[in-house]
Amino acid sequence: MKRNYTLVTLTFLIFFAISFLTNILGSINPNVSDSYTLSGTMTGLLPFSFFIAYGLMSIPAGMLIQKYGEKKCLAYAWILSLGGALLFSTFPVFPVFLCSLFLIGCGMAILQVASYPLLRVSGGEEHFAFNSVIAQLVFGAASFLSPFVYSYLVTNLGSENADSDFFIGFISKLVPGNLPWVSIYLIFAAISLAMVVIILLIRFPKVERKEDEIVGPWKTHAELFRKRVVILFFLGIFAYVGTEQGIANWISEFLRTYHGMRPEIEGARTVGLFWGLMTVGCVLGLALLKVMDSKLVLRIFTISSLIVLSFTLFGSSGLALLGFPALGFCLSVMYAIIFSFALNSISKYHGSFAGILCSAIAGGAIFSLLIGKLKDLIGLQAGMVVIYLPLLYILSISFWAKPIIANATIKRKTVESKS
Repeated sequence: MKRNYTLVTLTFLIFFAISFLTNILGSINPNVSDSYTLSGTMTGLLPFSFFIAYGLMSIPAGMLIQKYGEKKCLAYAWILSLGGALLFSTFPVFPVFLCSLFLIGCGMAILQVASYPLLRVSGGEEHFAFNSVIAQLVFGAASFLSPFVYSYLVTNLGSENADSDFFIGFISKLVPGNLPWVSIYLIFAAISLAMVVIILLIRFPKVERKEDEIVGPWKTHAELFRKRVVILFFLGIFAYVGTEQGIANWISEFLRTYHGMRPEIEGARTVGLFWGLMTVGCVLGLALLKVMDSKLVLRIFTISSLIVLSFTLFGSSGLALLGFPALGFCLSVMYAIIFSFALNSISKYHGSFAGILCSAIAGGAIFSLLIGKLKDLIGLQAGMVVIYLPLLYILSISFWAKPIIANATIKRKTVESKS
């Protein structure tokens, strides 16, 4: 199929929007906690409500997309997101917020499952690896940007000059004066509506799946779950997302609790830098994977993350401000390497296995909630020590993983060409 640059651009836009909506919780958690007087456990329910949707929806989403096509499912996904954002913006109370996050999470799960096959077809198979990297960079850029948008909204809505800015003045009429952070969900609603319109206006090609990309029935998934390697890599993705979200969702609260920093200023900036340096680390990781075995790259980055986590949790305020963004850098290569190890460790049913791995994103729900519960029992600092456990599991993957196909390095290619 001829490359469709319009659809490639649309797919990048979808990745940007997914990331913009997904990774804001770490910035707003302290404000939400204050507004509704939440315990740590109740605060942990926020990311739980969002990420548990991935666990429930990823496998069914693959089946729905295969049956109804990418265009319909992408449109329905953004309608779910629009409904969730409008629901909470209209009724900004805590129980509605949990329902809203679940609806948005369901929409994001469908989008995530649909986007990669669409990118492969519209951009051409031979360019898929390159386009996937661009998509990850776009994803990271949006994660970096969203906390700063939130900071701009909250600080300006509460200022004396709010009425002099037309946009801020308009937003201020739509959100309760004591809940300025709700304004970010009006932005989410606007983004979701725009995406629905764009998708409906664009003509989509038929996505022809390779045999190993076809999502099988529940029987196939049950067969895969009986394989030890599938369970081990499911736990690997579960551990990674649990680590990522366990850190990101509690950065702002940690800085406020132990270093007296403002969530809407220093907290939001640090969360943004966490995602920004994750993007930078992704670029460096790509370069390293050309010269080093992926198991060694994963080992180096994971050991570094364990060291940086220690300084961040138990060091000074300066170390915390440096450490959290540095953790984003250290985590940057883990998801892609674990995912590739997993798919390269079985010879068939890759489409179904990918759905299983995406459902493991629910790890973000479990670890965020667990840290919240531990915060109530022993304090946030001690509670975040639990992050060492998934990191140690990820470190173990760098020793026991035995992919059928190893990553291509310059040295390996040279040896193969000589032989």
